[in-house]
Amino acid sequence: MTDAGRRGSLLRERNPDQHHRVTFVELFFDLVFVFAITQISHTLLAHFTPLGVAQVGILMLAVWWVWVFMSWVTNWLDPERTPVRVMLFVMMVAGLLMSTSIPQAFAGRGLTFALAFVFMQVGRSLFFIVAVPESETGHRRNFQRIAIWMSVSGVFWIAGGLADPAARLWLWLIAVAIEYAGPAMRFRTPGLGASTMRDWDVEGGHMAERCALFIIIALGESIVVTGATFSEAAWTWTSAFAFVIALLGSIAMWWIYFHIGAEAGSHRISHADETGRMARLAYTYLHLLIVAGIVVCAVGDEMLLAHPDGHSGMKEILAMIGGPLIYLAGVILFKRTIRGHLQLSHLVGIGLLLALIPFGAMLSPLWLSAAAMAILMLVAAWEAISLGSPEASAGSHA
Repeated sequence: MTDAGRRGSLLRERNPDQHHRVTFVELFFDLVFVFAITQISHTLLAHFTPLGVAQVGILMLAVWWVWVFMSWVTNWLDPERTPVRVMLFVMMVAGLLMSTSIPQAFAGRGLTFALAFVFMQVGRSLFFIVAVPESETGHRRNFQRIAIWMSVSGVFWIAGGLADPAARLWLWLIAVAIEYAGPAMRFRTPGLGASTMRDWDVEGGHMAERCALFIIIALGESIVVTGATFSEAAWTWTSAFAFVIALLGSIAMWWIYFHIGAEAGSHRISHADETGRMARLAYTYLHLLIVAGIVVCAVGDEMLLAHPDGHSGMKEILAMIGGPLIYLAGVILFKRTIRGHLQLSHLVGIGLLLALIPFGAMLSPLWLSAAAMAILMLVAAWEAISLGSPEASAGSHA
């Protein structure tokens, strides 16, 4: 590309010796998804039934997908350029509309949710096609494929928004399946073929930092829920103990992901031969499990703080044990991708959580949550002791 072309292009300039930091406008954009995650956890708490879990699961898949695709786009486009910033602000408006529709997405606001989602997915793809110069053939064809896939899934999103709630579930399930199959199939499209992994090359450090910050968003939402619920509860020794348990659980989850994993992931993807392949698996697909685990843990914390004493029913067991299980499953698969082995500390943690399930009904929510938190703390401590510093972890197997 000529110097004039570089000045006119909205693409980031790549420097192989350093990675782009996440910009302030990207962080500002993410504020919409702080609200979205809060809406997801509150909706799950209010509809913790098999049908409600299925519905909220679809909404969670949609929220994560629209965010992670935006992260790919801002990995390629320069958010410091005014047109890209304006696009992000427009997407923020649509994202806020989508987020406010989440609690009633399977009731009276299904069409609003669908239209906002489709606008973000298709609109962002069309903007990218217009924004990059014609000389960037690979990028343009890649997003032409993506725009076609998103338009096809958009038909099912909008049809679901117009349908009754029972049919909406199935139509949106088809839409989600199309969305998630796209990257795995490299958006193979008649007439355009499939994209190559070279078309998906990303600036690895930026992608790793972007997803790590989303983990912070999810953990922050969990802490907000914990603080808000505790502030409204009667302050007793039991509620104070429950508050400490919930907070320690969030700290343990932070430690498990960030002590070594986040930096190791950033280093590994930055030096990978095919950054797109690793970003697609480790950061696009597997991070969804990590975020989902945090959301379910937040629901469990709210249950704990609302009723620390008494009997633990199926809902409490699923939230207080299921959340950490999903989280550890996501983290161990993520670390397996970047390190090449399954960490023993995480496997033991998963085994202990599974062993705790039969005893769940015998424990009060307070002690059930305390046991799950202790297991997370064990995993965090094991990893910290066995791996030590990030420098010492290169040849270690936790």
